[in-house]
Amino acid sequence: MSAPSEGTDIMVSYLIRNAQILDGSVPQDIHIADGVIKAIGTGLDVETDIDIDAHGLVVLPGLVDLHTHLREPGREDAETVLTGTQAAARGGFTAVHAMANTFPVADTAGVVEQVWRLGQASGYCDVQPVGAVTVGLEGKQLAELGAMHESAANVRVFSDDGKCVDDAVIMRRALEYVKAFDGVVAQHAQEPRLTEGAQMNEGQVSGELGLGGWPAVAEEAIIARDVLLAAHVGSRLHVCHVSTAGSVEIIRWAKAKGWDVTAEVTPHHLLLTDELVRSYDPVYKVNPPLRTAADVLALRKALADGTIDAVATDHAPHPAEDKDCEWAVAAMGMVGLETALSVVQQTMVDTGLLKWEGVADRMSHRPARIGRLSGHGRPVSVGEPANLVLFDPAYRGTVNPDSFATRSRNSPYRGLDLPGRVHATFLRGVATVLAGELAERGGLA
Repeated sequence: MSAPSEGTDIMVSYLIRNAQILDGSVPQDIHIADGVIKAIGTGLDVETDIDIDAHGLVVLPGLVDLHTHLREPGREDAETVLTGTQAAARGGFTAVHAMANTFPVADTAGVVEQVWRLGQASGYCDVQPVGAVTVGLEGKQLAELGAMHESAANVRVFSDDGKCVDDAVIMRRALEYVKAFDGVVAQHAQEPRLTEGAQMNEGQVSGELGLGGWPAVAEEAIIARDVLLAAHVGSRLHVCHVSTAGSVEIIRWAKAKGWDVTAEVTPHHLLLTDELVRSYDPVYKVNPPLRTAADVLALRKALADGTIDAVATDHAPHPAEDKDCEWAVAAMGMVGLETALSVVQQTMVDTGLLKWEGVADRMSHRPARIGRLSGHGRPVSVGEPANLVLFDPAYRGTVNPDSFATRSRNSPYRGLDLPGRVHATFLRGVATVLAGELAERGGLA
């Protein structure tokens, strides 16, 4: 991708002093100029425009989100590409994949190019559109997969997310089609007949509350079918928002077979459980639903051992009227871009399950590789694009969604104390966030 803010940003050089690069024990200086990392070392003596004291800060490669709902076109009341990418930058992301369930659906070259160009104009992070698998997300006819790939947006990831491609023949055809250009089908695994009327995870809590249960097998059955289909046609399959221990075992089995299967987990499924639904607060209503504590522990272990490849936010903004209502009619989804790294610190780093190098792998390197995003997910090394995050792991604060950059406020973490804060984000050497606040980008901030 070309620089999204080309012609609007003056290239400023930076010297980041005394930073901890991933898990390094010796503080390093990093010189950024002309969009790349020019030098790394101790006591660098170079002339720059801006010096940043990064004592106590961890340097990570810019984060990549495989699963973001930017809502534009069609639901600008919930989010726009501009506000969504501002939220992404505040969360340390330098690239996001924008899901196709917009209005109109991103099932043609024209719509994905529109989203891509809106991302270029925003300037806060790169936006890679995800193309729909089927026309209108209706699961009946393949969308223009080839045309979307050949468009200016260069789509490589296809998903009907929000709905499952439940027809096995359609799913097989999609897997066969994207194989021609090294694309990947990202499946929202939900057997629709098994989840009719479902409101939350099926289990003890749903029984006590009298809410329709969403069985784990509804997810697991689709994953089992699709890993077999992917193996049969020799194509790439990515499993969205894995939420159950059983799903983990199926994915682990498929990977042991050598099949080209990848998977993601959301931050909220790493931290929250279905016990929260006892409050009947619709902020906890999400698809797939919050599961049990045993599922949460299985997901953490799978992310730690690499069975699950990536953390993806499934950032799903909704206006207040879609959430401030009774549970049964409330929309499903949570915002997550601005809290993702903090949740991963609490659930994975502070628990000893991952080091910062592992966080970089699961939130930058692997997502970029799955999405085939060149220039992202690169190592923090001389000559590499300066897509970087400065993160303060010692900070601890109370989450206040009213201060978020996203247009919506449906965060399940309101009032919760979480560790860590993004201090700065750089996109190809241009600061999108400085001192924890959005930087001005061509007058947009």
